[in-house]
Amino acid sequence: MGVLSVLSCFIKPSSDSYPTLMSAKPPSSIVNELCHQFSLAEIQSAIARNPNEFSKLGQPRGFKNVFKGYLQNSNIPIAIKRCSIGSFSQQLFSEFKNEIVLLCQLHHPNLMPLTGFCIERNELIIVYEYMSNGSLFDHLHHIYHDPLSWKRRLQICIGVARGLHYLHTGAKHVIIHRHIKTSNILLDDNWEPKVSGLSLSKRVPLSISKSLIRVESDVKGTFGYLDPEYVRTGVLTEKSDVFSFGVVLLEVVSTRTMQKERLYNQIHSMKSYAEEIVDPFLKSKIDSDCWRTFVDITERCLAEDGRERPDMGEVELELEHALQLQEEADAKIIGSENFDRI
Repeated sequence: MGVLSVLSCFIKPSSDSYPTLMSAKPPSSIVNELCHQFSLAEIQSAIARNPNEFSKLGQPRGFKNVFKGYLQNSNIPIAIKRCSIGSFSQQLFSEFKNEIVLLCQLHHPNLMPLTGFCIERNELIIVYEYMSNGSLFDHLHHIYHDPLSWKRRLQICIGVARGLHYLHTGAKHVIIHRHIKTSNILLDDNWEPKVSGLSLSKRVPLSISKSLIRVESDVKGTFGYLDPEYVRTGVLTEKSDVFSFGVVLLEVVSTRTMQKERLYNQIHSMKSYAEEIVDPFLKSKIDSDCWRTFVDITERCLAEDGRERPDMGEVELELEHALQLQEEADAKIIGSENFDRI
């Protein structure tokens, strides 16, 4: 696609019928203080600098295109996520605002860094740091990528667990992500995972007790990753994220897309036929102790009753333990062919 064609996508007639992001009420003032608002001209210029490298980087929920660009006087690439005007609605605008308000206040090495946003004419645009290694989904399903090693997969899962643990416990409010899936896990130059897709996230008050935080909610998320308890009851808890992350763990080890009609068969296979679902690329490469630890925490994340699922802090620790077991086993294998692997 030529640069003129790309830029023409961002030129729309003015309209006063669209809502504006900023208002006199908080947290809009926080957004103004902590997040840069780009002009549409700056966005157009960022893409114009990149005509030969134009790339459509994905189609996130509710957004038509993600473009790669460069800010003026900078060689650092950015990702420009543009709202799909054809699907514009008050709900889409609310989700757009929700993601900006959250990301400008949340800071963690495993959350997607927000660069800024643009709301002008009919355009809703979010600008992020560019993630050069794409999404975890792309790597698991070999979309223009070689298979990831087992240790790399574990390291990515640990980073995601840390990001989710931060959302659940590290801020003034509990943030329930509600949209965990492999396409919302992006990878930077150093393969550090960044959790993205916070447009559906729910912010709830901290619970005085240690009981689960429960909130009545319209069911939102992606088919196959949704917590069945949440779907059944409409009650959202932080353990709903734990279930979705369990599906991610299953996808990481099997490279199978988790469709609803197959999910529960996959879970039962984890118990009885665990070795059969492993990605063939990983066969004979996973230490047996590491595997047992990984399978155990995955099964617990996928428990039907949310109260039986671990919290994300425990998930993080168990995955770190699994990685430690793998590294210890790898160290022992040097110079020896007699290594017990699945």
